[in-house]
Amino acid sequence: MNQQKQRRHIKMTRLTAYTSYADAQRHFSAQNLWDLVDGEPPLLNIAHECIDRYATEDRSAVIIAHAEGHDEVLSFRELSETSSQVAHYLHAEGVRAGDRIGIMLEPSLAFYASLFGVLKLGAIAVPLFTLFGPDGLRLRVQDCKPRILITNEEKAATAAAIEGMKTIVANHDWLQGLAAYPTHYESATHSDDLAIFQYTSGTTRELPDAVRHTHRALVMVLRAALYGTGVRPGERFFCPSSPAWGHGLWHGTLAPLALGATIGAYAGKFSAERLLKALQDHRFVNMSAAATHYRMMRNSGAASRYTYAIEKLSFTGEPIDSETMEFVRQTFGCVVCSMYGTTEIGVILVSYPGAHDFPVKPGSLGKAVPGVRVEVHDAEGRPCGADVTGELTVWRGGKWLPTKDLGRIDEDGYFYHRGRADDVIISAGWTISAVEIEDAVLKHPDVRETAAIGVPDPLRGQVVKAFVVAERPGDENFTKEIQDSVRVRLSQHEYPRVVEYVAELPKNPAGKVNRKALRDRERVTTAVSS
Repeated sequence: MNQQKQRRHIKMTRLTAYTSYADAQRHFSAQNLWDLVDGEPPLLNIAHECIDRYATEDRSAVIIAHAEGHDEVLSFRELSETSSQVAHYLHAEGVRAGDRIGIMLEPSLAFYASLFGVLKLGAIAVPLFTLFGPDGLRLRVQDCKPRILITNEEKAATAAAIEGMKTIVANHDWLQGLAAYPTHYESATHSDDLAIFQYTSGTTRELPDAVRHTHRALVMVLRAALYGTGVRPGERFFCPSSPAWGHGLWHGTLAPLALGATIGAYAGKFSAERLLKALQDHRFVNMSAAATHYRMMRNSGAASRYTYAIEKLSFTGEPIDSETMEFVRQTFGCVVCSMYGTTEIGVILVSYPGAHDFPVKPGSLGKAVPGVRVEVHDAEGRPCGADVTGELTVWRGGKWLPTKDLGRIDEDGYFYHRGRADDVIISAGWTISAVEIEDAVLKHPDVRETAAIGVPDPLRGQVVKAFVVAERPGDENFTKEIQDSVRVRLSQHEYPRVVEYVAELPKNPAGKVNRKALRDRERVTTAVSS
């Protein structure tokens, strides 16, 4: 940190010192966000901000709750030294600034050391979901063309089948071999250098978009940490979402670490009781999770077996039902706050967890984060009145950008979500591409046509339903074949949990499948049956 910035820090009160909604509106500025980090334009490095600047402190950086039952505790010093060794190792392997490195690992020493090692080197990290099958992985690899993929032994064979890509298996022997490299790496990245390619969890395209983030993006996401998850320095903050996705990486990992928090992560097949035990054992005071995580905690029946130190809670990805909200309040003693945004535009609506002067309205998305303008517009781009449904839009770069989500605003300025404006499906917090599902279903030799939509589900919010046209009669065996085929090709969470066999699909005049007609029909059927 330069001397001028040190003097400014001594004189000013940092944004992390404020917790009220009123102070957030009064004191926020983009420049004040920069005062939360060591770097300033033109120099900034995410790994330094998250790990290296805390390496002299003898405290925990990451606590990983493994599904098998054990906890893995990693210190800032250990992560700083091991990630520096990874940076030197990759440089010796010929990796240079700007090269893309895929990282397909569960939370672990290997994952965090690889992520921050790539960033120190100035290369571009590409986090990839560990449940991707060969098709899901191949699509992303062909798109971003990583020089190397770092993965585990289980996925090595899948990765090795992709032609032209080098694979590194990050096992115990690999970690031991890093000891030959120095434990310090001097980063020299600029704030506008590319740092991370983040694939969204679904779009209307066959391949989800890779959002390109620079090192500067870390500073901008601190706004969501301050007001969306309420993280403050020194807290113990848990996020069970996978760091392969935006919520788990930016809001669950990078932003809280940059603020000096100790983070909790989850590795392996999710178990609500395993998460609850970790919250108790390590006295986490803050958690941000998908709405489905909270529903699974409620449905587990295990919450009363543990005691908690939780003070702040947030959720994202989809609405949360009233029964689950009440369960959360009774279990943890605080209300769960909404946080809304997308990987492309960032977090724009929050409920300010920890702010004593911000009443949380059940079912609402909250209000805009400081410094951001959000409105609901009609089809002509005009602001809608109170309680009128339109499209949520955000002011960015001198113009209004559509979010592709429908919403409304009430008389008190609180926003509410009214559904998706496109053909994506949100299930258990995952945003799933209908096109990608359909493409995978069509690979079954007996399927002639198919269309995928989201239908209501009490646990996951929505599940994927596939309408299938086939010569073969639809039965349980056929359904299982389709489901297994999609699960293997894409990932374990992306498959049609409901399959309906139909004689034909509704189409528009251009011959394209009309998913809206299917959704409308499904709503009518659900209403009649209820």
